[in-house]
Amino acid sequence: MPTSEKQGKDAELSRASAELDHTREQLVVSMSALESEVTRTLDWRQWVRRKPGLAVALAFGLGFLLGRRS
Repeated sequence: MPTSEKQGKDAELSRASAELDHTREQLVVSMSALESEVTRTLDWRQWVRRKPGLAVALAFGLGFLLGRRS
């Protein structure tokens, strides 16, 4: 394999490796953001703060249903 051809392949491999590293970093950032969003969305305390009336109504309804079963 001629030297210029080898250098071209080495440069191409370096670019591909750099692109892969960049994509991997973006994936880590995206996964972190997704984890934060899911945690925030599923946190019952935040949900109750945003919709206190609905939370009270659901608690009352659940208590009523559980009370009737006993």
